[in-house]
Amino acid sequence: MNQTLLVELQTEELPPKALVKLGAAFAAGIANGLKARDFLELDSVVTPYATPRRLAVSITNVRATSPDKSIREKVLPVSVALDKEGKPSAPLAKKLAALGFPDLNIADLERAQDGKAESFFYTYTAPGSALAGGLQDVLGETVAKLPIPKVMSYQRPDGATVQFVRPVHLLLALHGDAVLPLSLLGLQAGRETVGHRFLSHGGAITVAHADQYASVLENEGKVLSSAEARKESIRAQLLEKAGADQVLMPESLLDEVAALVEWPVVYECRFEETFLSVPQECLILTMQTNQKYFALTDSESKLRSRFLIVSNIETSDPQHIVGGNERVVRPRLSDAKFFFEQDKKKTLESRLPQLANVVYHNRLGTQAERTERVTQLAGAIAKRLGYDVSLAERGARLAKADLLTDMVGEFPELQGIMGTYYARHDGEHDEVALAASEHYQPRFAGDKLPSTNTGLVVALADKLETLVGIWAIGLQPTGEKDPFALRRHALGVMRMLVEKRLPLSLSELLADAVGVFAGQAAFKDPSTEVKAFMLDRLRGMLRERGFTPNEVEAVLAQNPDRVDDVVGRLEAVQAFAALPESVSLAAANKRITNILKKNEGALPQDASINAELLVEPAEAALATKMKLLESDVASAFASGDFTGALKTLALMKDEVDAFFNDVMVMAEDEALRNNRLALLSSLHGMMNRVADISKLAA
Repeated sequence: MNQTLLVELQTEELPPKALVKLGAAFAAGIANGLKARDFLELDSVVTPYATPRRLAVSITNVRATSPDKSIREKVLPVSVALDKEGKPSAPLAKKLAALGFPDLNIADLERAQDGKAESFFYTYTAPGSALAGGLQDVLGETVAKLPIPKVMSYQRPDGATVQFVRPVHLLLALHGDAVLPLSLLGLQAGRETVGHRFLSHGGAITVAHADQYASVLENEGKVLSSAEARKESIRAQLLEKAGADQVLMPESLLDEVAALVEWPVVYECRFEETFLSVPQECLILTMQTNQKYFALTDSESKLRSRFLIVSNIETSDPQHIVGGNERVVRPRLSDAKFFFEQDKKKTLESRLPQLANVVYHNRLGTQAERTERVTQLAGAIAKRLGYDVSLAERGARLAKADLLTDMVGEFPELQGIMGTYYARHDGEHDEVALAASEHYQPRFAGDKLPSTNTGLVVALADKLETLVGIWAIGLQPTGEKDPFALRRHALGVMRMLVEKRLPLSLSELLADAVGVFAGQAAFKDPSTEVKAFMLDRLRGMLRERGFTPNEVEAVLAQNPDRVDDVVGRLEAVQAFAALPESVSLAAANKRITNILKKNEGALPQDASINAELLVEPAEAALATKMKLLESDVASAFASGDFTGALKTLALMKDEVDAFFNDVMVMAEDEALRNNRLALLSSLHGMMNRVADISKLAA
C-alpha cells in the first residue's frame, strides 16, 4: 500500500553555506532514484528538510512494492540463433542459459525485424521489487553524489572508519509507520531522531508515523525542520523587531543564518554612537560578514546604533545573549574605526606611486600602468562627449588608489566605496570622488549606472581597457569560463551607451582603447572580435527586455556602429510589425535582398534610375511612389521618428506587390534589367534605413 516515506540523517553541525544545497541534493537524489525504479506515483510530493544537524526528505504516495514490468529481451540475430539447417544453434542455447531461460524452446521466442536483419526476442514479466531493497541502493547512490565541500573521515563506535561531510549519529527511515530495514555508514535505520541541543526535552524523539515528522520535531524537539520555514520566520521576526526602521537583510545572509539555527529567535542589541562616525558601509559589512548580524537604518537610510541578531536560544531573559553579542561586535567596529582614521592620514594621491608595486597582469603590467591607460582613455571619451576632460582624467587617476588602504585590505568588498569617502576627505571635486565608486558600475545585472558624467566616462574607460587588453592577450571567455568578467564588462558598456543615449561610435571607442596600448609588446588589435562580442551581449540584453529575436536581428543585423538609438529603432520595428502591410513588405524586402545579393557584381554602386526605361506601368508607379515618399522617410529618420519612417513605408505596399506581380526583374534586355535592379536597390535603401525588415519575414 502507498504511504509517505521519510528518510533522515542526523549529524553533527553541517557547514552552513552548503546546507541548502546539500538538503536539496539529498531530497532530489532519493526522489529521482525512486522515480527511476517506479516507486513513486505521478502525484507524489517531495519535501526536503535541512537543519544544522540533519538532512531529511519526505515523499508522499510511495509504493511499498514497484509494479511488475513486461520486458522484451533481444536474444540473438536469427542468423546466429539458427544453424544452416534452420535448427537452434549452440550459441542460442548458451545465450538463453545466460539470460536465465535455459528451458525455453525456439517456439517460445518472437521472430521480428531488427533494423535490416531479423532477431529473436523473448517477452516476460519481471516481478516488482520491495521498497527497502530499492531504497537501499538509492540511498547509497545519493550519499555518494552529494555536493560535499570537504569530506570528513571519522571512526564509528564499532571501530569502522567512514566518510561523510560530518559524523552521522542516527538513520531514520519510515514508510508510513513501518521502519524500513536500511543501513548506511555503519548505522541501522530506526524511528528515532533528536531535537534541539538545549531546548528539547532531552533524549531521543520517537517518530510514530512519517507524516508526523515535521510537527513532532517542532512541538517536541523545538526544531523547525524546513530551511525555508526558518528563513521566513527570521524574516518576519526581523521586520517586527525593526519597527519603524529598515532592516538590511540580503537573501544570502538570511540563507546562511537560517542554516545556523534550528529554532530562530531575534533579539535587539546596540553599539556605541561614536562608531557612527565611521562610513556606514564599513560597519554594515563587518556586522554582516563577520558576525552575521542585521543592521538597521532610519527612514533616510542612515545607520542606527541598534542592530538585530538571530539566536538559537529562546529565553525570557536574553540579557546574557544580548550582552555577549554586544561585546563581540565592539572590537570589530573598533577595528573599522581604526582603519578609517589611519587611512585618512594619507591622501589618495600620495598612494599612487605604490600602484607600481601591484601587478595587474604579467603581460599587461602593473596597476600604475593600467591607471595611466584608463586615464588616457577616459580623457579621450570625455573629449568626444564634450565633458570636462580634466575631471575625467583626475577621476580615472585616483579610481584605484583605495586598493592600497587598510580598510580595503581588510574588506575588499569596499573598494571604490572607500575611495569616494577618502577623496571627499582630501577635498577632491565631488564628481572625482564619486568616480572612485561609480566606475565599477554596473556591477551586476540590474545594477544602477553612474550618476555623474565623470563617473560614466571613467566606467566606460575602465571596462573598455579591460575588454581590449585581456582579449588582446588571448584570455577571452571560453564556454562558461570568464575569469576576467568580460561578459559583465561588455554588457555594462552596452547598457551605458544605450540607457544614457551616448552618441559614441563603437569603432571609435575601440580604436581609442587600442591606442592606449601603443608600444605594448606583441599587441594584436582585437577590435573586430570585441565589437562582435559586445553586440552579442546587446542581443541578449534586448531579448531580456521583451523584444523578439526577429525584432532584435532586424536592428542589429546591420552591425550598427552606434547603439544609442537602438531601443527607438526596436520600438519602431514593433509598431511596423503590428501593421497589416508589414508581412507583405517584409517578404518583399527579403526577396529584394536575395535578388541584389545574387546580382551585386552586375550593378554599379552609383547606378541611378532612368525614368525612360520604366516601361511597365507597375515599375513606373513604384518609382513615382518612392519619389513621393522619399523626403518624408528621410525627414522622419533625421528627426529620430523611426516609427514614422517605417509607417511611411507601409504606404508603398500596393505598388511593391504590383511590381513583383507584373514586372520581370531579370529581363533579357541588359539596360532594362540593370534599371530594375537600380530601382530595387533604391527601394532596399529606403526600406532598411531604420532596420532590416526582411528579418521580420517568417
